[in-house]
Amino acid sequence: MVGRVDFMGVHAFSKRLLDERGIAYRVPRREARLAFDDAWNAIRASSPLRSARFTRRYWEDEVKHVIKGRGLTRFEEYADLSRVGRKHALPLETRQAVWDLYDAYATGLRKRGGTDWEDVVLMARDALRERPLDRYGAVIVDEAQDLSCAMVSMLHTLVGDRQDGLTLIGDGQQTIYPGGYTLGELGISLAGRGVVLDVNHRNTAEVLEFAKQMVADDQFVDIEGVDGVGDAVSAVTRSGSVPTVHRATSSGDHDAAMVARIRQVLHLVGTGHGDVGVLTATNQQADEVTAALRVAGIPVVPMQRYDGRTVDAVKVGTIKRAKGLEFKQVLLAHVKGRLLAEQTAAQTGVPSEADRERRELDRRELYVGMTRARDGLWVGVLR
Repeated sequence: MVGRVDFMGVHAFSKRLLDERGIAYRVPRREARLAFDDAWNAIRASSPLRSARFTRRYWEDEVKHVIKGRGLTRFEEYADLSRVGRKHALPLETRQAVWDLYDAYATGLRKRGGTDWEDVVLMARDALRERPLDRYGAVIVDEAQDLSCAMVSMLHTLVGDRQDGLTLIGDGQQTIYPGGYTLGELGISLAGRGVVLDVNHRNTAEVLEFAKQMVADDQFVDIEGVDGVGDAVSAVTRSGSVPTVHRATSSGDHDAAMVARIRQVLHLVGTGHGDVGVLTATNQQADEVTAALRVAGIPVVPMQRYDGRTVDAVKVGTIKRAKGLEFKQVLLAHVKGRLLAEQTAAQTGVPSEADRERRELDRRELYVGMTRARDGLWVGVLR
């Protein structure tokens, strides 16, 4: 099989296809951010998008994940869309305002001669529709819940409806991006072909029980269009130590406890630096963790440089980069305390649906990070 299997991300595949076919594009850089800045700043104060209930990020996600992630080209398509995965229902007037924002962004991007990653995927999809590629006999997709409609549509084009041509492996509970999709939107049916994997072989019972608190009441729609609530695992095959939560009083206290934890687990039988992963929510936090560990003399490899080969160094990176990976020992660094606690209306007021959606996504991301741990979990909380 050597040389007969390609292993790559969707964006890398899209770029390679466009390069092979001589289709011009620009690798997404600052043009996309500047184009959205201009489109957002042009919105009138009276626009429903300026409501205090929403943030700019909410509408940017709507444009990039819901509209462009599906490759919508007409307002009528968006006006009738069910918007899987988004909690807040949008009236027609607000949808028109969102579409105007999308149109202004797309126009500004074209004027700058730029593209965003959604454009790159759509260009690759359209190229395949125009001239199919017969190189692949099968496509296997991991973390399918985090792909967009356009991505799945492009990958489906590679193999069509041939038997066992497209295999999607995913968990709607682990969706960490706003929006979503169902295979029904793409005309793909799993009737009689879906399999539920409900035995957890990775985590100990203690790690999984702790992580499940993050998603206990979380409602989601999986790619088959089926509603789900919480973690549906029915059996766990291993047990171990109870996760540790360190509530730090300062950054220095947090980092000292983090270093001490790493040194502690290195004394466990069969555990080396390469068996430890330190995960964060942002790249900046990952950089700060990397610096702190290096000062302490602990060997580190940033996840963006990790190529899968064995290396005796602690892996450090964001939870998003760690998706699909696992470690004997996981440390979650710089966690916001509010995400660990259940919020009540008395504490926070009644949250908007947009706020609730963002909180659920953030807690889902923590759940994903926690479940990277096979044997042990440490959570460092900064107040």
